[in-house]
Amino acid sequence: MVMIDVSEKPDVYREAVATGRIRLRKETIRKILNNEIEKGNVIETARIAGILAAKKTSDLIPLTHPIPLTHVSLEFNFGEDYVEVRSKVSSVYKTGVEIEALVSVATALITIWDMIKKYEKDPTGNYPETLIEFIKVEQKIKREI
Repeated sequence: MVMIDVSEKPDVYREAVATGRIRLRKETIRKILNNEIEKGNVIETARIAGILAAKKTSDLIPLTHPIPLTHVSLEFNFGEDYVEVRSKVSSVYKTGVEIEALVSVATALITIWDMIKKYEKDPTGNYPETLIEFIKVEQKIKREI
């Protein structure tokens, strides 16, 4: 195993957008929207977690390069029974930022799960309706500067 050598590659503008969803009970969605979750503001906590995760990707995923990120943003969209997270990450560097965007989305979704788990458990302590799904890279951009 090796970390790929990118020494000879030029710095270029790079951007990636990743998305994913967490399926929840309708009542849990209502509680999030009305800021009624005991642990606090779910969306703002997930936003900060997603930003931090993008910045720490090389500490979490073996063989990824530490990348100087220039921007990370997360958007949250609500459906009747889901929250969708969209992370946009950019950098001017020698390698892409799609893994940073994926880690950002996954971490934001897991943070949501952690904050709402009390409301999603069934009587046996399991999560029959809670599901993280559709994590994917939606877009990559590479542009010479």
